[in-house]
Amino acid sequence: MVLNPLCELPDPLRNLAGEAIIDAASWSHRRQEIADRLLPLVYGPLPPAPRQTQCLLLHAAVVRSLSGARLRSCRVATDDGPSFLLRLLIPEGPGPFPVLVSGDACWHYANDAVLAAVLARGYGFAEFNRVEVAADPGGPTQGLPMTEAPAQFGTLAAWAWAYHRVVDALLTLDWIDPAGIAIVGHSRGGKAALLAGATDTRVTLTSANNSGAGGAGSFRWLATGAESLADLVGAYGHWFAPGLRDFIGRESALPFDQNLLKAMVAPRALLTTEALGDTWANPQGSWQSHRAAQCVFDLLGANDKLAIRFREGGHAHILADWLSLLDFADVQLRGACAAGPAQADPFPGLPLPGRWIQGRQA
Repeated sequence: MVLNPLCELPDPLRNLAGEAIIDAASWSHRRQEIADRLLPLVYGPLPPAPRQTQCLLLHAAVVRSLSGARLRSCRVATDDGPSFLLRLLIPEGPGPFPVLVSGDACWHYANDAVLAAVLARGYGFAEFNRVEVAADPGGPTQGLPMTEAPAQFGTLAAWAWAYHRVVDALLTLDWIDPAGIAIVGHSRGGKAALLAGATDTRVTLTSANNSGAGGAGSFRWLATGAESLADLVGAYGHWFAPGLRDFIGRESALPFDQNLLKAMVAPRALLTTEALGDTWANPQGSWQSHRAAQCVFDLLGANDKLAIRFREGGHAHILADWLSLLDFADVQLRGACAAGPAQADPFPGLPLPGRWIQGRQA
């Protein structure tokens, strides 16, 4: 059972003037339109990029329990904003290495088993604590540069800004493969990672795990038991632009939904990982936004760059999710052959999310 199951999601391949998007050039203009006019309705504008970002080494060590991986503790410092700690793990060998970036150090989802798996595949790992940049609960209070006074960006935009600063820092390091930067987050961290990947073309692969409303889950396609827009902004309004609450009860009037955020990643790689038992995070709505973004990846010749994986279980970031990410990263970043069959339809018989996509896929 879903709320308004035939509700149309916004068409990524038709601009605000009603014109069809037919090629890569017109998609570039449409993507900019989404970034400038639609994205800020939900998240507010991102804080501006600093003039300079530095990666300052604080400590170096070897972690024998992780097969001799090199540990680097650093500080990411900007000239006009906050600084925060960054923990780097580098596998043995000369590099350069692709790297996975997580902002979820505050929750320690990347335990030793996860780190061992990442390093064994030949990936570096970078982790920071996003709440050093913007407290949760609360708003962005750590000295972020303002676009205007008062600032209109929400906490998710501040966290996305922090992911971008980590990318700045990583690109100064000679052991990093600049074409192999992947970012990941879980739950609210997954919302931030998806926003960060959609708004920074230097990110090669974006992954969001169980990210739900405001992440991979559609605002319009709401399965029974899923978090609604009213639930979301009632409890976590500081994550979003102040005006988002004006669309409670009138979600179909919001000219944005999460398929547009996913489409902004194209033609770069995007993986969303979902748990079928995590009904609050609306895995069915994530499936629908996934299907409603595919047309953009197809248009750009990147149909193999968009993937979604479902597992049994509930709301967590477990080793199986990380292994799904590593398998996808091996294909996207290293040219490996895809392992196993494509993801089976987890909701067979579910109508396509809106008449426009039915026509497109007929």
